[in-house]
Amino acid sequence: MSHEHGGVRAGARHQHALLITFALVVVFMVVEVAAGYLANSLALLSDAGHMLTDAVGLGMALAAITVGSRAMLTGHRTYGFYRLEILAALANAVLLVGVAVYVLYEAARRLQEPPDVLGTPMLLVALLGLLVNIVGFWLLRQGAGESLNIEGAFLEVLADLMGSIGVVFAAVILIVTGWPYADPLFGAGIGLFILPRAVRLGSKALRILVQAAPPDLDIAALRTELEDLPGVVDVHDLHVWTLTSEMEVASAHLMVGDAIDTHDVLDQARDVLRDRYHIAHATLQVEPDSHEGCAEVAW
Repeated sequence: MSHEHGGVRAGARHQHALLITFALVVVFMVVEVAAGYLANSLALLSDAGHMLTDAVGLGMALAAITVGSRAMLTGHRTYGFYRLEILAALANAVLLVGVAVYVLYEAARRLQEPPDVLGTPMLLVALLGLLVNIVGFWLLRQGAGESLNIEGAFLEVLADLMGSIGVVFAAVILIVTGWPYADPLFGAGIGLFILPRAVRLGSKALRILVQAAPPDLDIAALRTELEDLPGVVDVHDLHVWTLTSEMEVASAHLMVGDAIDTHDVLDQARDVLRDRYHIAHATLQVEPDSHEGCAEVAW
């Protein structure tokens, strides 16, 4: 009987799209730095700094997928490097929170002392950035719903997209009216948009890292279904957690009668976990009800 688990993890499926997005962000960051110096625009230089954090975040996400895809069950790393993608998502969340706080601080400072900004170069570069971020948004939108790591990268691009839209509006208002408060007000709005999404991403990553059960999984119902299987008299040491995106893991001890066919119990328990709870990776210990000592394990 084969115990291999085929298929490609969610992050790895979208590695190519992430690589293209990373390259676009790095190239545009260099362009934005050059344009910021030429136009003497603090707004463009600040946004280039934001792009730098995005490049770091996207690079971490890409590295986590690359290393995780090569992970084998060798040495002491019996789970490989799968958790690197979750760590990258958490790091991305921290970066996004930092960017949001900085943007809000910078917006407050500029509202007190609005700097001189050249509107036309600001608009041209913002339009180019908008195009780059639309491409990145399109490339990563599907993977964001499948992988927490890709979701972190997607939020980086989404923050940039909103930033580009804000800079375009601010530049148009600045060119047409000369009103200096457009830039900091739009910046504050972008920061307020980023912050709750970054916190949500971080909380999801932390939930996985502390090995909590998936939020939509009813542990009590799962225990009841396993206990109701023919021949099962008790279920204990039931644990369910998420290893990485799209990889739920479970372990449990199933106590059965001495005369029960354990093969049939294993097959039925595996079907319940896979078909009803989408848990394909499970370690099940079947023990006769005459066995003693296992119930003493209390963790």
